[in-house]
Amino acid sequence: MNFLEAHKTLTAFGGGPRLDFLLATSAAVDKLDVFLRAAAAKKGRAAHVRTLPFNTLGQALLSAATPGEQEVIFLFPWDFVPEADWRSGVPSRGADVTTVRDRARVLAERLRMRPSARFFYVPAPLPPLFADSASNDDLRLWLTDVAASLGARMLAPEVFSLGSYLSTGTPFAGSRLGEIATAAVDCVLQDSRETAKVLVTDLDNVLWHGVIGEDGIEGIRFGSEGVGYKHFLYQTLLAKLKREGTLLAAVTRNDPELAHAPFKTGTMPLAIDDFVVIVASYKAKSSQIKEIAARLNLGLDSFVFIDDNPLEIEEVSTALPQVRAITFPATDDALPQFFDKVSRSFSRQVLTVEDAERTALYRRRLEGMVPDAAEGADLTGFLRGLEMSMVIHDRSQGDRARAVQLINKTNQFNLNGRRITDDEVAAILANGGRLYAATLNDRTGSHGEVLACLIDGEGVIRSLVMSCRVFQRRLEHGFLAWLVGEDRPPVALEFVPTPRNEPIQLFLDDPSFVRGDEGGHVGIDAAGFASDHAADLALFALKAPNVLVP
Repeated sequence: MNFLEAHKTLTAFGGGPRLDFLLATSAAVDKLDVFLRAAAAKKGRAAHVRTLPFNTLGQALLSAATPGEQEVIFLFPWDFVPEADWRSGVPSRGADVTTVRDRARVLAERLRMRPSARFFYVPAPLPPLFADSASNDDLRLWLTDVAASLGARMLAPEVFSLGSYLSTGTPFAGSRLGEIATAAVDCVLQDSRETAKVLVTDLDNVLWHGVIGEDGIEGIRFGSEGVGYKHFLYQTLLAKLKREGTLLAAVTRNDPELAHAPFKTGTMPLAIDDFVVIVASYKAKSSQIKEIAARLNLGLDSFVFIDDNPLEIEEVSTALPQVRAITFPATDDALPQFFDKVSRSFSRQVLTVEDAERTALYRRRLEGMVPDAAEGADLTGFLRGLEMSMVIHDRSQGDRARAVQLINKTNQFNLNGRRITDDEVAAILANGGRLYAATLNDRTGSHGEVLACLIDGEGVIRSLVMSCRVFQRRLEHGFLAWLVGEDRPPVALEFVPTPRNEPIQLFLDDPSFVRGDEGGHVGIDAAGFASDHAADLALFALKAPNVLVP
């Protein structure tokens, strides 16, 4: 979330329950107020933020907390050791280790007298205070331990910006303000809730590295090495939480057979029986979570949802704001903070024999669960914010290797499941056919060439496939809305149902398609589809020249 997005969020926010904040730190907090209010608005809360005057944290700790106000205190090394403040310069005389630590302990004791406060610690670098570098290193590590003993959440060192601190007194890097604000709001809302009971996890690129529907069982990784390592560690965390009484569930946009396959190898830390239920369907994940909650007879506020896809996080957060949605980290270095956040959600003071048996009891209750067909949240606003672009390539000439590979690799969003050779494609093209591909880009980067469409000389779409990693972005609707508006729009699609192509079957439920029960040619109302999906096409900045795109 950048500054413009924060403003847009606040402008669109319709109001909600009040959330009073004291943002306490010894430094300046320029612009952080806006990000805090925006982060709270995304959770449906109206934040009112009070800050402290510059360098008055010590004085504020001598006063009693204000009733009803949530205290969030950001700590830096120089709060404990004033000599370490960069703005004061490097001390001309070497500091005494014992004196420095004694004064730091005094502040720590004051902080412990505020049990309702939430602490964050920024392990910013220290100037050289001692003559020997080993003492400086020891102090840095010791201060981190002191902050940890207070229960402080640790922020990444990159959160601190020395340039900003020296020029404006604000120690936070501008690019990390959204992250800091979200962490602060999340910790207040999380700590004010009861311990969660159910952890609902995604599978692809969360429980394992890779996409089972595209990479197959041999292509995913979940072992204690390489790209699978963080997923292995995540599974061990879930196994621990399950033993402590947390109910595990999974929701995935996949076929049940594919979703279950990795568990059947017997090589993962988790087994199918560790989950109360694994829901594999192509319906909205929010509707599946809602159904699980109803079957378990548990409130949605006792659920935590984990996914790597920001669209899925947004969809669930929008449709089910009571559910705590946590993004699975993209990097290994972010794993400790993620583990801490998840573990805090399920913290328990006492473990009982019943805790270890809870999963088996609830599994019996959920036997025979059928995926709910309810619709999910409207993500139109979120998709606009992704700043997506669709580049359409005419692969009728030149290099078509990726498009042919995509047709032969994709199973789920696949018009008929038919494999086709390059020679067969060449023959169709030689008889007046066309081959298009589409690349998807957004503000995070390129998703690559993710869609392919082969049309024969009679205007029948013989192949239409799309990678499952871009589901929910409305790319298929936008692409076809463009295609039917061209000079030679297709007249039909050659559809065959397969055990794995439910996503395209759902796509063909659109009223602009006319199809029989058993597959075959599906007619297209080109004008109707173009009209109905003009808004989908408008989600993308379109690049579609009439000649080959390199």
